[in-house]
Amino acid sequence: MYIPIEDARTQLGHDPFKAIVAPRPIGWISTVSAAGIVNLAPYSFFNAVSADPDMLMFSSAGEKDTLNNCRATGEFVCNLVSQPLLERMSQSSAAADAHINEFELADLASAPSSRVAPPRVADTPAALECVVVDVIRLTDRYGSATHSWMTIGEVVGLYINPDYLTSDGRFDTAKAAAVARCGYQDYQLGGELVELARPGPGPGR
Repeated sequence: MYIPIEDARTQLGHDPFKAIVAPRPIGWISTVSAAGIVNLAPYSFFNAVSADPDMLMFSSAGEKDTLNNCRATGEFVCNLVSQPLLERMSQSSAAADAHINEFELADLASAPSSRVAPPRVADTPAALECVVVDVIRLTDRYGSATHSWMTIGEVVGLYINPDYLTSDGRFDTAKAAAVARCGYQDYQLGGELVELARPGPGPGR
């Protein structure tokens, strides 16, 4: 059946968009405010956008503490959410005041980063240290400003727990058991990995 997007929530009783665009990786973003207050929050509108240089983005619905901190200090860390960290990740998503440290709220240990000020989650299998490249307020198809802002960061350093490296130097994605967001209140845990090489050059190339 066809459903106009503006009628989907009313017709179905739920918004299907976030469930259809799934699974999505979770950007667990740690920042520090201009006053030195640490913040930690998860974002499911998150992904890599470039590999030369390595860049990623997350999108914030509304001007939240994470966005304000990125504007003020120009740095953030993206922490991988592994399955054992799922519940504490959820706790860190609480709508807390700007002076609240979500590491403490979610009973999470932090560890210092190497090239940026925000700390990482100590127990994460991997973290990406980023410098803000741009903050863009999104517009709709008519050019009208929305209530969402996209932050783009360039990766300047990374942390990998050595326990998650294979003998040939690969990051062990299966062992890391990254959690993915699937819309509504649903998360995807783990999942089977399939390795598939790209095809070679086509005919005439």
